[in-house]
Amino acid sequence: MKKLSFVLLLALSAILLLAAGESRIPSMPAAVSSNAVASLKGGLQLFSLMGVGPRKTWDDITNQVYVMNLSSGKWNDGRPVPGVAGRLGASAVGANGQVFLFGGYVVDGQGSEITVSDVNAYVPQGQRWYRAADIPVPVDSAVIGVNRDRYIYLVGGRSKNGPVNNVQVYDLEKDSWSQATPLPGAPVFGHAGGLTDDTIVYIDGAMKNTAGGAPFVASQECWQGKIDRKDPNKIEWSKLPSHPGPAHVGIVGGPSEREHRIYFSGGTADPHNFKGLGYDSQPAEPSPFTFAYNLHGKRWETISENTPDPRTDSRGILATPLGPLILGGMAKNQAVTSRVAILPRK
Repeated sequence: MKKLSFVLLLALSAILLLAAGESRIPSMPAAVSSNAVASLKGGLQLFSLMGVGPRKTWDDITNQVYVMNLSSGKWNDGRPVPGVAGRLGASAVGANGQVFLFGGYVVDGQGSEITVSDVNAYVPQGQRWYRAADIPVPVDSAVIGVNRDRYIYLVGGRSKNGPVNNVQVYDLEKDSWSQATPLPGAPVFGHAGGLTDDTIVYIDGAMKNTAGGAPFVASQECWQGKIDRKDPNKIEWSKLPSHPGPAHVGIVGGPSEREHRIYFSGGTADPHNFKGLGYDSQPAEPSPFTFAYNLHGKRWETISENTPDPRTDSRGILATPLGPLILGGMAKNQAVTSRVAILPRK
């Protein structure tokens, strides 16, 4: 068994001291939901980017960035995302020592939602933002993953005409885009998943309703995509069995490279808006289910059927030395939260 690094020991000591015997991490400086999240330095540096605050109104959408260094156990303000408006449903990932932030949508005072093509890259050292090449097909609420610390995959998502089946690949070394093998199932957004071991796993989400009534309904399809090692645009898709748990939309997902698993937690049974209301105007409550797909064992694993403080609509699970974490999101009773949840592990 490998020994813990000195930095990791410092991080664990700092968190244990701050927690004062409790299994928790200090809350973020502000409550946000639909916030993009990312990590660097092996999960020791955490980022929450943009999102909507507790009022859940168009003018409560922020472009603020919060940064946690586990070695100090403290949150700090990062440099805000450039632009006059914050975004919801953006996707972020850490790669090559930077945080890359993709798409999302802006909301105006009349409630109109506009998906954007923006790609912003953040260099933590110096707190510097720069603009990267725009997304060819602008999307929000997509699944994101990085392969070989170079190729960033945007899987599905919602564009101006609804959900798309595009798998868009950003090459950070060339600052260029290409299109990979598209999604095999129905186009979806608000789905969950991650990428590790050259493999994408995504589940469920919202798809167009062809039967009339609500514009979108929950998908119940689970897929695995194997990325060709010689061609990053070639993906071999195969269908997975249904996952455990009742939720299908807004599930929080993310990979653990060390454990060869994709973790999933929370979410709601049906599509809902950023205020936590379904198309029937009924409140949507997060599921307490946490589960994982074991890539080596090729099976679903139920982690907990009663996860404390369940969430929906945080934009990813971050793998850290302390375990899988969820930053903010929407908790019970449609309450936007600043709390950091440590998920149980098997």
